[in-house]
Amino acid sequence: MTQEAGTNAARRLKRRAKGSSRYANYRPRLLRRLFTFLLRVAFRLTMRLEIIDLHHLPATGACIVMINHIAFLDPVLVSGAFPRPVISMAKAEAYDSKLLGPFLRAFDAFPVNRGDVDRGALRTAFDVLDNGLALLIAPEGTRSRTASLGEAHQGLAYMAALSSAPVVPVAISGSERWKHNIKRLRRTPIRVRLGRPFVLSTREMRLTSETLRGMTDEAMSTMASLLPPEQRGIYASLDQAKTYFLHFV
Repeated sequence: MTQEAGTNAARRLKRRAKGSSRYANYRPRLLRRLFTFLLRVAFRLTMRLEIIDLHHLPATGACIVMINHIAFLDPVLVSGAFPRPVISMAKAEAYDSKLLGPFLRAFDAFPVNRGDVDRGALRTAFDVLDNGLALLIAPEGTRSRTASLGEAHQGLAYMAALSSAPVVPVAISGSERWKHNIKRLRRTPIRVRLGRPFVLSTREMRLTSETLRGMTDEAMSTMASLLPPEQRGIYASLDQAKTYFLHFV
């Protein structure tokens, strides 16, 4: 895909969303505010939650919140604990679940079909950003079974490059032990650490798969730098990390 083709594709997606946006003039509904309150109570009762460098999260305006994904709890942590509303991309299976579906809808999440390019989900993601909201993405696409970083998909880089929205890396540690501990009535220490926001730019290069892979690797290396060494996975070689496409803001 060339940069021109990618830009044109993004414009078509945005045009389709224009005029019918559920995120225009967005305000959290009463049900979301109620669930947020209940989540914060649950967090206090079941975990020792530490949020580090929360000031890196922009107070307003479009941004992409990228997280590592080691437990089902991770998007819930961000949605419930952050001071501004975050709109999540949720796998379609969870969105259609009788148990999780109503919760995801209450938080205005939207479904994405994994394993293929979901143009409807991309259109909604650009719509969220166009309306100045925070979009939550787990670039790996699924939970890590080892609690360490695996290879990320290129959707984050594609959206970040074409929207110019700043990306906020959010590194989560400890959440994978929550299910085990809650059965034993133990509180789980969980750390959520935010890194400096950055933008991803093609630097006037063609937006090819190779370019997107380079941008993705740089973004994930930034995430890895916020995690303990045992969680860095395939992005552990920080001394080899590049910042050619990445610019801190």
